[in-house]
Amino acid sequence: MRELAVPPRMIEAATARRLVGDWSGACAAANVDLEVDLRALTRTHGRGLAARVRADLRHLAPDLLRWHLPRIAPDGLVRPGLTMVLARYDPGAIADLGSAVDHGTRCGDVDSVYLVVRTPPAWAAAGQRISLALWDMATPSTSARLHPHPRPNSRYRLDLHRHLWDSRRVGELRIRSGAERFAVPQQTQGDEPGSRSPGPLGGGPNFELSDSAQRIDRPDFGAAGTVPQGCDVDRWADEAAILLRAQGRRSGLVLVRCGARKRVVLDVRADHPPAVRISHEHPRGGISALPVLPDAATWVLPDLALLRAGALTADRLHPLVASALGCAGLPSETSGITADGHRIVECRGVRHRIGLVNGVLTALDHDPTEIRREELLVALTGTPIPCLQAIDRSLREPDSLIAVCDRLNHGDIDGALTIVEAELGADAVLRDGPLRDALEAAVRQRITYGLFRAGLPAPGRGRTPPDRYDRKGRRVRPRHPALR
Repeated sequence: MRELAVPPRMIEAATARRLVGDWSGACAAANVDLEVDLRALTRTHGRGLAARVRADLRHLAPDLLRWHLPRIAPDGLVRPGLTMVLARYDPGAIADLGSAVDHGTRCGDVDSVYLVVRTPPAWAAAGQRISLALWDMATPSTSARLHPHPRPNSRYRLDLHRHLWDSRRVGELRIRSGAERFAVPQQTQGDEPGSRSPGPLGGGPNFELSDSAQRIDRPDFGAAGTVPQGCDVDRWADEAAILLRAQGRRSGLVLVRCGARKRVVLDVRADHPPAVRISHEHPRGGISALPVLPDAATWVLPDLALLRAGALTADRLHPLVASALGCAGLPSETSGITADGHRIVECRGVRHRIGLVNGVLTALDHDPTEIRREELLVALTGTPIPCLQAIDRSLREPDSLIAVCDRLNHGDIDGALTIVEAELGADAVLRDGPLRDALEAAVRQRITYGLFRAGLPAPGRGRTPPDRYDRKGRRVRPRHPALR
């Protein structure tokens, strides 16, 4: 997913636009649709608020935001049907976001404006495009009414984690992810692949806690199995304290959702440093009213987990993530095709070559007259020679079909076409088969996404109200009139 969802060419293009102050161009390079009208915001809320929003947009790294978006198994696609808060703009006191957005109460912040990012429902998630918009509790926009869940989700909120999208705050990632507590071995030049030397980050089986981390009292989270593997329990105390401070409190109960049907209630005490314990005395039936620890603070940072396991190297990280974690190297462009010359085909007992000539896949060891004769024979329902059979098979279902489909699913259209052109040529005429079906399906899904953005039903679908989708973006079957 790290190679497909945010390819290096997207990072380079978005970074170049962002560094020159073109925030709209950076969003376009990262497949982010803009629904932010700063002129209308100035008319309704004044120049001061518009200036704050413009400053955040100038430092928004949309490729970094896409890198850290919540995803679903098994392909790592962006979680559909979400509205996530990036920033809140309110001159007054900070109210409880969770109660405001989950229970519909305004808590006195009618004038609050939120910078949000929205993911489309699953049926319209073509190209993994996302949208950036402003959401006002008092007057929701038309685009918000078209979304199945226009209100911000209190579990997937990024306003308390600006280091995941704000280029000015990326340096906080090392502390907020807990990377500074660990001493991870790194491979140095001249070392064998299995040997590692101590360094700030890297990965491998010799991963150990640093001395400062070993002195930290690990919270007592009850019997084994209460907290699933992968939860960043060492950061829960600090992150829960940050959540409570955002609500104007120093202590209280915080709900942690750490898996399917797994709930943990933390009792945060106003100590220094903050301490937590599992609470078993919370009011029965009142768990849903508790503030929820954001998902970004619940789990170990995926990049850090991959580095620890040795499954990811620093040169494949996002540049901002690599610099924040103290890694050297930049992401390098990887190609799914190795251009090693021609392909060899056994044709009538002889080894023949197949290669690209003027952008077209051609049998190199057959003269044009023989090729035309064989093609005429095929048109008359004859059996072609093995070389033409290999070309036909490549045009219908190439060896790189899985790589092409993966890139199409993650929205990397340019990467998919690069693989197709490198293997079949730029002027190849695709024939009926899995490859053509995959490309046509990607085009149809882009049309479906455009219809969703326009508020129109998809072809073959009736006009379905936006609230007919569950939290995962799945369509909910309408109940029979007799059961309503």
